[in-house]
Amino acid sequence: MMTPVQRVNRFFLLLTAPFFGLLLCLWWYQPPLQLNLDVGQFSPIDGPVQETAVLQKELTLAQKAASYTIDSVSASAKLYKETTTAMNALVSTAKAQNSRPERIYNNRITAKLGIPSEVISSDRITIELYRLNPGNYKAYALKIKLKDATAMTMSLAESSSGGAETTMQAVNRYGAVAGINAGGFADKAGQRYPLSTTVVGGQYLNGFQPSYKDLSFVGLNKAGQLIGGKFYSRTQLDQLEPKFGATFVPVLLQNNSKVPIPEKWNLTPLRAPRTVMGKYKDDQLLVLVADGYNEYGSSGATLKEIQDKLYTMGVSDAYNLDGGGSSSLIFNGKVINKPSDGNLRRVPTNFLFSE
Repeated sequence: MMTPVQRVNRFFLLLTAPFFGLLLCLWWYQPPLQLNLDVGQFSPIDGPVQETAVLQKELTLAQKAASYTIDSVSASAKLYKETTTAMNALVSTAKAQNSRPERIYNNRITAKLGIPSEVISSDRITIELYRLNPGNYKAYALKIKLKDATAMTMSLAESSSGGAETTMQAVNRYGAVAGINAGGFADKAGQRYPLSTTVVGGQYLNGFQPSYKDLSFVGLNKAGQLIGGKFYSRTQLDQLEPKFGATFVPVLLQNNSKVPIPEKWNLTPLRAPRTVMGKYKDDQLLVLVADGYNEYGSSGATLKEIQDKLYTMGVSDAYNLDGGGSSSLIFNGKVINKPSDGNLRRVPTNFLFSE
């Protein structure tokens, strides 16, 4: 028979036997333990400190790039400035060298004319007025550089032929700064008509008339160059593209050579007021107006004297325009010569010069 102590021991043994059995089984089996927990939601995110660090890094890179760009631009700007300065210096030197022969030639011309008494200059034209006194006559000269071909034109007294006006009236009507009488004329039935071939605005006024009795045409072409001479067909003159021009007699110089003056014009009249227009080899124009108190042979200049004077002055081509009482020279609002009629004569055509 069990004692009370044995019964208690037996009770606890039976009570703990399953637990020990479980421990024995777990010790023998030992399964792997896995704990799957969703901790992603608890992961740390970038805060202001991290964002600031990233921005600082990007700003540092941007600053380096900007510094490099500024250095590159500064270097390029410096190089551009140096290159531009060098090119401007080369251009200035080239211009000076190119203009040197022109200045030398112009100085030679001016040396033979003297000192201009008045000068009008603009971006379109330069006109220098000279007072000449060769000895046997008194004269005035205009040296004209056309920088713009439109700075010179020829006026017609009315919209159709048959009218006449003084050179001063033509100058005022066109707002010109200088003017001279142009071609010859013929009177008929109280009207005054331009002589022979006359071109106004690129159009023939009364058609083309072949040269006859030593008459010659003189005018300007579309390029602003003086053209003139005898023309026996319209094709000859059209090839020179006349913009305007008038007719008188005779030719004095052509291609740097003196042209024989017809005996008739050497003697009738011997002396007279004269208006002559010519050009230099650089296309500058020279106008010469000789004074005289009448047109009957006793005052003024001979054509031979005018021809010799222009030749020694280096003029390459020269053409006599209407003279006598028709000779007129207007400059800067004043009548420069002394018209032999006592007043300016009304003529159909005038050469005008504008600023």
